[in-house]
Amino acid sequence: MELIIDLPVYAPVLKKLQALDGITVRVLAEPADNARERPVSEIENGALLLCTIPPVNHTAMKKLELVQIASAGYTQLIGQGFAERNVRCCNALGVFDVPIAEWNIAMMINLARDFRGMLHNQQQKIWDRSARFQDEIRGRVVGIWGYGGIGRETARLAKTLGMTVHVLSRSGVKPRKSAYCVPGTGDPEGLLPDRVFGMHEKEAFLRSADFLIMAIPQTGATVGIVGEEELRSLKPTAFLLNPARGPLVKEAALIRALKEHWFAGAALDTHYHYPMPPEHPLWEMENVILTPHISGSSASPYFLERVWDIFFENVQRFRDRQPLLNELSAAALTGS
Repeated sequence: MELIIDLPVYAPVLKKLQALDGITVRVLAEPADNARERPVSEIENGALLLCTIPPVNHTAMKKLELVQIASAGYTQLIGQGFAERNVRCCNALGVFDVPIAEWNIAMMINLARDFRGMLHNQQQKIWDRSARFQDEIRGRVVGIWGYGGIGRETARLAKTLGMTVHVLSRSGVKPRKSAYCVPGTGDPEGLLPDRVFGMHEKEAFLRSADFLIMAIPQTGATVGIVGEEELRSLKPTAFLLNPARGPLVKEAALIRALKEHWFAGAALDTHYHYPMPPEHPLWEMENVILTPHISGSSASPYFLERVWDIFFENVQRFRDRQPLLNELSAAALTGS
């Protein structure tokens, strides 16, 4: 069985793959970050493919049975005919759970203690020991909208800090058996939330939260899922955190809400424009922390290690006919 690697090498796992019986590994030169054609002679015998995006001419891979991509998003797989060819596909969900959850914790503390205001005072040489700089997040309610890997690791860290965890989920909270999770992190059994709300309880969920964290993927059904009604449901003292996708929250409603102080403020790592134009009003708002989509990215020092870990595990599971990690459904691959 030949493995095709179209990704930068993580040597420790490459050596483990090369040591597996019945496996040959071909590492392609100059791994691709975007779609391109590969010489047929390089890829035609590949049964398993590790890549960021499949080659344009992947149909030449007549023996292909499994594609493992290096991102949680999988739009590069949709409509490519993999489901029709019975090619199984897996994403890299879980690779960024740890850094994004840590960003969530950092932002909650920064918002609660108005760290932005403290930095402003430092720059202006202002000595101000006001109570607003001395708050705590212990005892606060963190409302996590969605309970995938990022939500579960955020919940674990929040519980350690003495917070109460509320979750809003369409399908409830269940154990996750076939999703990648960094060892020792997350909530694989789904036992940590203090309360789980169904979508029919959305208003009660929003009103309960001191911090609302968006932790759902962007799909056709979730774009604009947070609008004026949802933002007005937040407490005046609550904060919004969005490390998921900017368009989950309606842009005009968010700007108005922050300008008019419907709630206390926001930390935003995902945005409506890349890069955010300098004239955008969010830059100037004193109740907003903006970060440039760095809560989790391929620049992380652990990105390659974790992607290769998923692939190594899936190679073994595929060979042993066990359930794969992060396998995408046929419906997902066809965009339905």
